[in-house]
Amino acid sequence: MASKRLVICDREEGYSSAFAQYIMKKGELSLQIQTCSDLSHVLKIQEEKKIDYLFISADYPPGERKLAEADKVFVLTEDGGEGESEEETFVYKYQSGEEILKRLLWQCGEEGERDVFLKAPKKKQGRIIGVYSPIHRIGKTTYALHLGQKLAAVENVLYLSLEAYGGLGGHFPEEGHSLSDVLYYARQEQSNLGLILTTLVAQKGKLDYVLPVQVSEDIKSVPGEEWIRMVERILDESIYEVLILDLDESIRGIYPILHICTEIHMITVQDPISESKVRQFEEELLLLGHESVRRKIIRKEQSL
Repeated sequence: MASKRLVICDREEGYSSAFAQYIMKKGELSLQIQTCSDLSHVLKIQEEKKIDYLFISADYPPGERKLAEADKVFVLTEDGGEGESEEETFVYKYQSGEEILKRLLWQCGEEGERDVFLKAPKKKQGRIIGVYSPIHRIGKTTYALHLGQKLAAVENVLYLSLEAYGGLGGHFPEEGHSLSDVLYYARQEQSNLGLILTTLVAQKGKLDYVLPVQVSEDIKSVPGEEWIRMVERILDESIYEVLILDLDESIRGIYPILHICTEIHMITVQDPISESKVRQFEEELLLLGHESVRRKIIRKEQSL
């Protein structure tokens, strides 16, 4: 699949360079990016190769902008104005790179041009690693994040917290796109979830993650089959080869979710009370007919 060509034209060379560097960090996007500080350079580029997407400063009047030929033209405004005309989309240039890129991705998705998003070939069938324990406050999230960072050194890994209280302000920043947003878009059958994820994820080193929900009811009210559908769509439509699900009992239908996991890392500690909780959980699995879940469990003992 040929890469799309994106050109950024702005008299502020520092701006063009910073925006280009932001986009290039999004390894999921198949884009060839060029920057320039003068419209004449754009005209020279288009003589040699087709320009698919052009971001151009509103400093250039409409008559001059029309000289540039591109499939889609995004005009970078300084006054905060946004909107669309028949030929151009107006975008506020001083908002975050994430928001500007989202305008491009959404327009491509709405118009059916999904090939701007390039799935990296998956090395093998996707894995879902559930991290779960009937014992609380024993470092389960810390373990899940460390595991994700280790795996992310060689694979595309996404961490998702399906806990009612995932640790905003602790492990994660307090603001940003959250799992609620991912679930919302996963419910939209016509959406390109893989493409949308590029605007929702954050990073811890090489590990991609989405912030936990801000309101616990956003977890508790969701049927288990919706979580399963979301997970399946992420594996099917995105670049991720491994999903790490940080789980607790707040999820409705925890057992069906454990069923879809490739493996389950159960965090344990050595003390009589903790061991009794693990034993009760494993006996319940047998009682309710979830022997297949029990066989997937890998105990991971932690020290307190």
